[in-house]
Amino acid sequence: PAENVGRAMTDIQRMGGSCAPPEPEGELTLLTGSAPVAGLRDYGREVLSYTRGQGKLACFFRGYEPCRDQAEVIAAIGYDPERDLEQPADSIFCSHGAGFSVPWNQVWDYMHVESGIRPHGENRQAESAPESSARPSVSYTGALEQDKELQAIFERTYGPVKRRELLPQKQFLQGTEQTAKREAIRPIMTGPEYLLVDGYNIIFAWDELKAVARESLDTARKLLMDLLSNYQGYRKCEVILVFDAYRVPRNTSEVQRYHNISVVYTKQTETADAYIEKTTYELAKQYRVRVATSDGMEQMIILGHGALRVSARVFHQEMEMVGGQIAELLAQINQYEKSHPVQAAFEKAKKKE
Repeated sequence: PAENVGRAMTDIQRMGGSCAPPEPEGELTLLTGSAPVAGLRDYGREVLSYTRGQGKLACFFRGYEPCRDQAEVIAAIGYDPERDLEQPADSIFCSHGAGFSVPWNQVWDYMHVESGIRPHGENRQAESAPESSARPSVSYTGALEQDKELQAIFERTYGPVKRRELLPQKQFLQGTEQTAKREAIRPIMTGPEYLLVDGYNIIFAWDELKAVARESLDTARKLLMDLLSNYQGYRKCEVILVFDAYRVPRNTSEVQRYHNISVVYTKQTETADAYIEKTTYELAKQYRVRVATSDGMEQMIILGHGALRVSARVFHQEMEMVGGQIAELLAQINQYEKSHPVQAAFEKAKKKE
């Protein structure tokens, strides 16, 4: 929304980023720019908050740039590349079929392929310098005759080498933009919203349920089922709670109906992750699907299926918010019954009929 653009631009500048002038798009405004990942990690939820759900943040990888507070970050980490024996910063180069180690600060002297990343202090100089003054890449030190001999041996064994013609970068980017424009954007599906919950992941991610699980895992499962039953009654979505065969071996999967939610117990050879991924793939074709889990790999897979991911921490906050709204609604009902006892009794009798 236009009224939030100033806040967004200020936030981006505070993160150490930059942005282009805002572009109006009907009632909304598009703001394009870049900022360090450190400042954008949780900024999507912040955008949703201060735009009241109307704003959206989409991020794409742009590249690497020098850290703004490099000295402070290095001092805080205390990393010394010269003393790291387990994960040394040196690189391994190959020459005439043998490998040799090159210290981290001498890599640029041995490189024969440009990486696009230069030593500290050279990035900004290269940006401001003309093309003719750019630092030339170091040429390959192997003999040309050896290269031809190796190629001849390869072709005698595997056949002639077919080289692919690479498109210039500008032409390649234009092609990808045209391809993206041709792709049809899938409309948001209507109908019931599905929420799949990774049961044990949530139990061991929420402190209160984890504490109960130490004494009795069955009790923790029951508490989570009750919480989700209340949640479903208020949100009116289809809730599917999935437990894998963790300490409960099963030969076949089992689906039970607990009040107003579905509870799935997978078979012994199937994990909850696998069941959720399979179900998400099918449901997301027709319905809006969310998955509550903090499993990083599972989150990436369900995003690829077109579902929305909700971390255990965010889902806990959402559950607390719904619990507060339910309590407030019950308080209003009680207050109404006290102030209008006859009308309340009449309405209850009418519902029973």
